[in-house]
Formats: sequence, structure tokens, C-alpha cells
Amino acid sequence: MARRKDHSRDQLHTMALDAAREIAEEKGLRGVTARRIAAKIGYSAGTLYNIFENLDDLIAHLNVSTLDRLYEACRAVPIDGEPEAALKALAGVYIGFTEDHPQLWSVLFERSAPHGEQLPDWYHEKVRRLLALLETAMAPLFPPGQEVERLHSARVLWTGLHGICSLSASGAMATFATPTAMADTLITNYIGGLRHGYRITTDV
Repeated sequence: MARRKDHSRDQLHTMALDAAREIAEEKGLRGVTARRIAAKIGYSAGTLYNIFENLDDLIAHLNVSTLDRLYEACRAVPIDGEPEAALKALAGVYIGFTEDHPQLWSVLFERSAPHGEQLPDWYHEKVRRLLALLETAMAPLFPPGQEVERLHSARVLWTGLHGICSLSASGAMATFATPTAMADTLITNYIGGLRHGYRITTDV
């Protein structure tokens, strides 16, 4: 095993995030503490604060790594074909990810920025990347000049899918539908509305 002085700052950054991910997968957000992470990589908690601003910053980086993994999974889906089929395929990958990594997915939404602070631009860029996949899949439904409406629709579907996954994770959907069935219904009806000229009202 490498001695402490053999680890570069970049290596420590990676080690800390890997440890945080393992802890989060096992114990959820409450288990992710500086002391546990430091102990797992064989350093003091103070070392972490030479790499990250604070625990919130570390968790933000952890969440970004989760968004990266989700993006890579979704990016493998062909999205240049029929919009409804592409969106359902994306939703299936999203749902599968949340079911395979329920604790990591929950950390994304349980830990927001500290009161009065905003998440950094590099974090929001990761979210925009995911939304861009939905926008691309929906592009055939929107003529040039309707980019704002297309983005709004992508956000609506993203929010609806998040709600479905949240209800599923809480057990609230167990008695009436699977997440995939709910997502398919949401997409079919929303896309149907767009095709029949449903007017989108947005203030974005």
C-alpha cells in the first residue's frame, strides 16, 4: 500500500470520493461524514479539508460523479429516432439507475446547498447535460424558434420522472403501478398533447 506522502492531491480527491460513494451506497446520506471518509482512506479528517472546502463541497462533488454515471448510462440510448420511443428508453435507463443505486440517487436530492447559498455552475452544468438528452429526443416535436418551449417540456418530463421515482422509492406506488408503467403513461400523454397542438405556457 502506498504511503501517505505517495498520494497526490488528485489521487486523494479520487480516493475520498470513492470512499464517500461506498459509504453512501451502504448507509445513505447520514452515513457520509468526514470522519468516516477519512478513516476509510487512512487519513485525518483535516486532510479532506485541504482538498474540499467543507463536507457540503465534498457531497456536491459526489453528486456530480453520480450525475456523470447517470449521464453515461443515458447517453448510450439512441435518441435520434421516434421521440416517444426515445424518451421511454431514456426513462427506463433512469429508473433502472435509481433502482440499482437508490442511496446515491437519494443523496442527489436530500443534500441541497446550505441555506442562502447556491450550488456552483459546474454542478448545474451536469444537470443541463442530462436535460439536453431529453431535449434532443424531443427535438422533432418542436420547430425552429421553439427552443424555450422545448427546454420547458424537457424540464416538465424530468420533474415528472423524478416524482415517479421518489414515490416508488418511498413505497407509495407499490399498490397501483410500476415506475416504468407510470413513466410510459406520462410520456405517452405528454407527447400526445404536443402532437395535437397543446399550447405550452412557460416563463423560462
